[in-house]
Amino acid sequence: MNREKDIATALPSLNDIREVYFIGIGGIGMSAIARYFHSRGVKVSGYDKTPTDLTADLEKEGIGVHFTEDLSLVPAQPDLVVYTPAIPAEHKELVHFREAGAKVVKRSDVLQVISRDSFNICVAGTHGKTTISTMIAHILRHSGYGCNAFLGGIAVNYDTNFWSSENATTVIEADEYDRSFLKLDPDIAVISSMDPDHLDIYGDEKTMQDAFIGFGNKIRPGGLLIHKFGLKRMKEIGAERKWSYSVSNDAADVHATGVRIDEGGYQFNVNVNGGLVSGINLRVGGMHNVENAVAAVAVAYSLEIEPAQISAAVSAFRGVRRRFEYVIPPEKQKEGGYIYPVMIDDYAHHPEELRALLQSAKRLFPQRKLTVIFQPHLFTRTRDLAEGFAEVLGIADEVVLLPIYPARELPIEGVSSEMVLEKIDKSNKHLVQRAELEQWMGRHAKSLNKEFGEVIITAGAGDIDKLVQPLKKIIEQA
Repeated sequence: MNREKDIATALPSLNDIREVYFIGIGGIGMSAIARYFHSRGVKVSGYDKTPTDLTADLEKEGIGVHFTEDLSLVPAQPDLVVYTPAIPAEHKELVHFREAGAKVVKRSDVLQVISRDSFNICVAGTHGKTTISTMIAHILRHSGYGCNAFLGGIAVNYDTNFWSSENATTVIEADEYDRSFLKLDPDIAVISSMDPDHLDIYGDEKTMQDAFIGFGNKIRPGGLLIHKFGLKRMKEIGAERKWSYSVSNDAADVHATGVRIDEGGYQFNVNVNGGLVSGINLRVGGMHNVENAVAAVAVAYSLEIEPAQISAAVSAFRGVRRRFEYVIPPEKQKEGGYIYPVMIDDYAHHPEELRALLQSAKRLFPQRKLTVIFQPHLFTRTRDLAEGFAEVLGIADEVVLLPIYPARELPIEGVSSEMVLEKIDKSNKHLVQRAELEQWMGRHAKSLNKEFGEVIITAGAGDIDKLVQPLKKIIEQA
């Protein structure tokens, strides 16, 4: 029996758990598990490094959270301690519970047990997985099909990343970091992308792809693989059924047709193996989100949800927080011909995510100047993908880089935002310290393009989201 099965077998029965403590409770995946236990009447509390909007929401829901490594604040004998792999091994509280003999497990171990007896829809990919999984869960909820959802983002429609249902169907964002997704057993697996990422974990691209192949090969008998058209190595996955999807290539089993731009969103139909889901009106920007919707529609169609219900659900979808999120929407405009800037916030932290984001903004607003403010995430990712970041950021008309957000990492000598900045083939580029960004925006706002308008994008997986509302206020006042 392998280590993963050993851990899962050793976990207490979910029905016997009365108290759970989370180390890293503010993480998007961790908070979903915390909400799951809280919804079952279990006492839940936890630690995180810094307060965020998400930890504030958890506290409002009755979950205790503290922000210092303080053993006097932890529960005496929790039935279960859950930690995120991003927590360092020497963390005081983690060391304490291990030495005390507590049941200490990773988030992925808990997800494995929770989903053991359910019909699982697991969405993987180095990008796209949050939006696709949230769209799928939304369609199932909106249509009345019902599902449990463990998501890697906050669904705008419901303002949460977790919900439950009497239907034993579970939608899970399958995270490749730390190989967590290999603990899941999908009935339907979606693979959206396998671009190089997390090379600090995998070492090289092939090893990372090997993990995705392993994930696909965990599909249960009779299950379905839905993968992006053109992905390499899908033949190595032995699923009994396979569907490919594409935003436009009609050689794919599932593809969009008749796509047209409509006021910052899109209208289109989806052909599913000869069937048709028509009249979709997606009110979320970005052609990559049309492609994400195609994947979600494929899953819903495979579950035999009525096409009219699928179309209505996608049309009612309001997006995922920080995924092409309109902070200042395109319909906002002043009198007298002054065109208000559009402001978009996005979690993009990989070159291909940035490419999809910037190209989509260019297509939606072709006449507007495009300014991107980007905060690189992790020293290792910046080191490994600096050339890609520089090339993609060059799509914008003006680039502002913030210093690297280190997250779980220590600095690496010679690795900084400067190494990306100097590679960008553009003169209109700047490196601005995080504390000085508001002052920079104050100057920039005075020279916004008022004739054709401007699109301002904030992007990154660090703490740039905390600056979004202050920057919005500066723009609006200007």
